[in-house]
Amino acid sequence: MKKTLQRGFTLIELLVVIAIIGILAAVVLASLNDARDGGQDASIKQSIGNARSQAELVYNQDGFTYAGVCASQPIQDLMQAAVDNRAETTAIEDDDVGTATEVTCANTAAGYGIEAPLNIPAPDASVQMWCVDSTGFAGTTTPGSIDATAAAEDVTCN
Repeated sequence: MKKTLQRGFTLIELLVVIAIIGILAAVVLASLNDARDGGQDASIKQSIGNARSQAELVYNQDGFTYAGVCASQPIQDLMQAAVDNRAETTAIEDDDVGTATEVTCANTAAGYGIEAPLNIPAPDASVQMWCVDSTGFAGTTTPGSIDATAAAEDVTCN
C-alpha cells in the first residue's frame, strides 16, 4: 500500500511564515523605539517642570531672589534626572550657554531659565530643547536659548 497523505510543511511555506514574522517584528521594534523616546521625553519634561516648582520654593526661602536657584540641590537633582533620560545628554551646565547635549540652568536675582534636550528631534532633524523659566514659559526651544550673560536682568527662554 502506498501512502497518499503526507504531513508537514514545505520549505517554501516555512520561509514565507518566517519572513512574515520578521516583518512584523521589525514594525513592532520600530514602534517600541518611538514609544520609548516619547516616554523619556515626557519624563524630561516632567523633571524640568518640577524644577520650576522647586525654583519658586527656593525663591521664597532665599528672600525673594532667584540668585541661588541653579545651585540648589533639588534643582540639581531634577536636572540630573533629565540627563539620565537621554543617552546623548552628557552634562549639567550652570550659568552657561547650553549646547544640544547639556541640561542648562541660568539665573540672576530677577529670574532663571532651565533647558534640557529632548529625544525626539524637530521636523528639520535638529535637537529640540524643553525650556522653563521664571516668567512661566514652558515649551520647546533651540539649544542655547537661555543665557545668564544676557544684558537683561531677567533670564527667559527665547
